Amino acid sequence: MWMPDSKPGRAGRWSADRATAGPGRAAGSLERLDRLREQVSECDRELIEVLSRRRGLVGEVGKLKARLGFPVTDPRREAAVVRRAAEMARAAGLDEELIRDLIWKIMSASRDQQYEPPAGEESPD
Repeated sequence: MWMPDSKPGRAGRWSADRATAGPGRAAGSLERLDRLREQVSECDRELIEVLSRRRGLVGEVGKLKARLGFPVTDPRREAAVVRRAAEMARAAGLDEELIRDLIWKIMSASRDQQYEPPAGEESPD
């Protein structure tokens, strides 16, 4: 049985109960652990794909804003995006603060991307 260690930052330890679980049960549990880890890796891959797609869209938004003469930063829009994400997090049973922080971080990177000149173009500075 997995038991968390009492010290912060420690990965944890195996309890003596693991030895009494029996080889068949332990093997089945290890196989399940491997399958779950594969699923987590698949989720990570999907997250990366979504973030990559979002980055492409942000690039298009940045180009259109520049053509229209709009500023990169739109505080009201950003606040609305964060509020919407927090509402979705709450509905999904996720930590709203974590999602707010994550969305702010992603939007910060998006602003940086929009401030960068497109590849092959020089900065106006």
